[in-house]
Amino acid sequence: MMTLNLNPSNFLMEKSAEVTPIASHIKPWLAKIAYPLGRFLVLPSYFSRGIEVIGQENLPTEGPVILAPTHRSRWDALILPYATGRYVTGRDLRFMVTSDEVKGLQGWLIRGLGGFPINPKSPAIASLRHGIELLLEQQMLVIFPEGNIFQDDQVHPLKQGLARLAIQAELSNPGMDVKIVPMSIHYENQKPRWGCRVKVIIGKALSVADYGNGSLKKAAPLLTNDLENALKFIDQI
Repeated sequence: MMTLNLNPSNFLMEKSAEVTPIASHIKPWLAKIAYPLGRFLVLPSYFSRGIEVIGQENLPTEGPVILAPTHRSRWDALILPYATGRYVTGRDLRFMVTSDEVKGLQGWLIRGLGGFPINPKSPAIASLRHGIELLLEQQMLVIFPEGNIFQDDQVHPLKQGLARLAIQAELSNPGMDVKIVPMSIHYENQKPRWGCRVKVIIGKALSVADYGNGSLKKAAPLLTNDLENALKFIDQI
């Protein structure tokens, strides 16, 4: 799972162009099986020393939200719903994933749980638009701002794609009040293994509306910098 590398000028220029739309949805029957299975069996069994979650009071229970976690393992995709999903906020997560991950059985499962694809090297306008559509629908969207998995317990420089998408969503509907929630995920072992412990820290949300008064080109670096600082702060807790 990766972040997007959005070119704002191209996006704005092609906004009115005819683009084949992307759709995503959650299969209710699949979610009813997968979420309890992960929360009550798979995760407690694998991470038997415990999953500690700090800061759940910082999670918005309504409105458009982007979760911006550090990316330490493929287990993150299961840890995030455990820490923030339907059993905590009453909301399901919508993941933006790489195109390679939505193939075969794995792809069917990801799509059935609301994931949708994007090519991180050359993001399609349709994928970007769909991300904004989900925010307009008051969904909780997950984007990993570092772009890749890093297992050195350091916050790496963030890509600006998340900030650009969030600001574009706010500009498209002023007053929608998009929130970005920084999250830090720590595994007891840098490469998670059976029996290790996990700690998740959820920081205070950033309000995208605070960055929407200037141009997208100027606002995105400021928001990215503040998000990176927020991640570094909670990563030390």
